[in-house]
Amino acid sequence: MKLPILILLFLIIHTNYCECRTTSWFPNVLDTISNKTAQITNYVKDKGRSIKHFYVENVQNKIGGYFGFGSNSTQDEVTNKETRIKRKFIDIISDAQDKDTEIFDSIAPPEIEYKCVNDDPSVQMTTPQLIALHGYPAESHTVVTEDGYILTLHRIPFPKNSLTKSLRKTVLLHHGLLGSSADWIIPGPEKGLGYILSEAQYDVWLANVRGNTYSRAHVSRDTGSFEFWNFTFHEVSQYDLPAVIDYIMETKGWDTKINYIGHSMGTSVLFALLSTKTQYNKVLRAGFALAPVAFMTDIKSPIHLLARFSNNIEYLMKLLGANEFLPHNAVLRWLSKHACEINHYEEVICENSLFVLCGHDESQFNKSLLPIILGHTPAGASTKTLVHYAQEIRHEGKFQQFDYGPDGNIKQYGTILPPEYPLHKITLPIALFSAQNDWLASDVDVTNLYVQLSNPIVHYIVPLKEFNHIDFLWAIDAPTLVYRKLLQLLEEGVSFIDPNTSVDLNVISV
Repeated sequence: MKLPILILLFLIIHTNYCECRTTSWFPNVLDTISNKTAQITNYVKDKGRSIKHFYVENVQNKIGGYFGFGSNSTQDEVTNKETRIKRKFIDIISDAQDKDTEIFDSIAPPEIEYKCVNDDPSVQMTTPQLIALHGYPAESHTVVTEDGYILTLHRIPFPKNSLTKSLRKTVLLHHGLLGSSADWIIPGPEKGLGYILSEAQYDVWLANVRGNTYSRAHVSRDTGSFEFWNFTFHEVSQYDLPAVIDYIMETKGWDTKINYIGHSMGTSVLFALLSTKTQYNKVLRAGFALAPVAFMTDIKSPIHLLARFSNNIEYLMKLLGANEFLPHNAVLRWLSKHACEINHYEEVICENSLFVLCGHDESQFNKSLLPIILGHTPAGASTKTLVHYAQEIRHEGKFQQFDYGPDGNIKQYGTILPPEYPLHKITLPIALFSAQNDWLASDVDVTNLYVQLSNPIVHYIVPLKEFNHIDFLWAIDAPTLVYRKLLQLLEEGVSFIDPNTSVDLNVISV
């Protein structure tokens, strides 16, 4: 560092000396050095200001603008990722209201095409084919609802290699949003709940709601029409589930007692049915709700970003697809880019609408199941159902029917506000199973539901903090963490429950 300075000083002195060649050269040298130093200082300051200006204009402001905060924002605002994402999403939605929705394509990642390299033919098999592949008897039944939807009901009537062909113990499994009957058997024998219940001597029935892969038909409506897709979980609870329950009882006998196990939307459907058509409280034996969804006040799922716009039904359905919820539209890709917390090598999971909405637990996910999961999920759902759930989030603390707005509600219900489901009318013994890392059914909301039920059995919290919404179906340790307790309650936990007796409302974790 010293050598360049000495050389520079020598050159300055030498230059001035040569120019002056007088005995008064020394004061001139000092003046020259002072002037050069000032020039260098000013140059550095100017460049510094230019660099700062460039940074502010081209880096800080652009990044700040993207994430929704300015250069004067507080540190808390800068570091709050969720706030930034929400603000940006709202800004984009606002801009999109006057533009084509393709605006999302400019900020969403391109669609990921997953090329299945698994040569196993089971990847492309249907639910009955998968069941038969593993040596179990498989049946398909057709059920027509009162409003004309044609549903397919799958069944494992008895265990593999069983000598008993007629089982009295009966269980109905009901999948969640975007799911199907395949959800319960995808993990295979010893892991899939459908097989585990069969080996426990249960006659296993697997439901499929209107609009999914196995129930995409109607007696008069075209499957591509708005009329076909104009339903939410409410219609499923009023038509699909009663038709399925009645069909099972017609098949097995009217004295049959059915145990109901639902996951996610499958629990919403149960609560809506039992609180409105109360006679089914006496038809069923007990209910078991895995990741129960009724109240939605504490939501981690990116679906909460859509809740703000749930009062603008027409616009929200335009964004998500007017009829069937589109699993790869630009809005979903935006959500997957900004809200799906998974590793880069599992991007294909993040592109799947089920994982985007429900979350993902890497430690409990069996990656070998990915090809077959992608072959069956998403199985289809109406956009109106997703809007209904967005409304539940917006109207915190309420579990109610679809909100059509004041005018629409008066026309539909005769009241300005949509009716709330009267949960106090549910007398069926019900056990709730929740997880601490559930994006859609938080401990707070499940506990709120538990205390409002007239005849709860137990609120079981899975003893693993990372356990999430989808883990109830496919987690590696689901058999030990969840199904063992479920089987215990099926066998012992409801036979002594009397709806007229008081129940100790204790939340337990076993």
